[in-house]
Amino acid sequence: MARKCSGCGTALQTENSEASGYVPAKALERTPVICQRCFRIKNYNEAISVAFDQDEFLRLLGRIGEEDALVIHIVDLFDFDGSIISGLQRFVGSNPVLLVVNKIDLLPKVTNWNRIINWVQRQAKEHGIRIVDIALVSAKRNLGFDRLIDQVSEWRGNRDVYVVGATNVGKSTLINRLIRDYSDLDGELTTSRYPGTTLDMIHIPLDDGKHIIDTPGIVYKSRLTELASREDLSSLLPDKSLKPLVYQLNEGQTLFFGAFARFDFVEGERQSFTCYLSNDLPIHRTKLERADELYRDHRGELLAPPTRERIDELPAWTKHQLRIGRGGETDVFISGLGWIKCNGTTGALVEIHAPKGVKVLARHSLI
Repeated sequence: MARKCSGCGTALQTENSEASGYVPAKALERTPVICQRCFRIKNYNEAISVAFDQDEFLRLLGRIGEEDALVIHIVDLFDFDGSIISGLQRFVGSNPVLLVVNKIDLLPKVTNWNRIINWVQRQAKEHGIRIVDIALVSAKRNLGFDRLIDQVSEWRGNRDVYVVGATNVGKSTLINRLIRDYSDLDGELTTSRYPGTTLDMIHIPLDDGKHIIDTPGIVYKSRLTELASREDLSSLLPDKSLKPLVYQLNEGQTLFFGAFARFDFVEGERQSFTCYLSNDLPIHRTKLERADELYRDHRGELLAPPTRERIDELPAWTKHQLRIGRGGETDVFISGLGWIKCNGTTGALVEIHAPKGVKVLARHSLI
């Protein structure tokens, strides 16, 4: 019979440190034995999330609609349309949803934040999510959290708080902040104070007898960051303010983003396109007629990352054709990579080549 974690009840295993129930082999000698996740909660006040696939996660969400709770949905501003949970509303029922938008530190300091809030409201509505409020935060820079705590107090009442989100959107940082503000467990968390917690949800007791419930992070394979190797994530995920790069393109020109994706300006009047990507991702411009040959001969070398050793770990590219309307208020969004703002007002036909399964879409401009 498999040994179970005395903290959360999940089956223990020593093979995969990314999966639930992981414990270093030498720790099995201890009594009682707790998994690494519970160990980090207990010793470092650090709530870390196990990742679930989409089907398991949605089954889990079904429980929330049966509760009376505040739902905090945290999304990544850099990958908004890739990290928002479109089907959330039908699972949470009538419970209020507070949308927390993380990584605002990536936008320029002169950003019009009211415009950003209006944009978030619009996008949330398009994804079918009814929200009661929006919080703009930066977990990395500790921005916006005092305001967020006020919003949680306003909407929570005397209820539990469920925190939901995709992987790598800053969920654990948010939960740690909530623990500090709503619980007396600072640094003294013990797994014995988590009655009935299981692998799929972890209950963090609050001072008023209610709980913060940490749900697993949902894995979306439609995000390039879920498909890329760990070694290449640093070039995809920005860690400082984005430096927009503007390209004046003629019809029949192509931009390569390393060897991760390609943007073809197929048809339209000469116009500018602004790239909002990680500052560490190189962009290479060429003629559309040479693009296939260039990719075939130089992918993983001149066009990198990923390098030649890792490029075949990604799925083959799929082509997405997008018609950009007149008016100049459109982003071409590539999940996990960033977005390209189309600045022209006369319209354009563009094609995006990206690994199969990666979400590509045209949306109303963020900036």
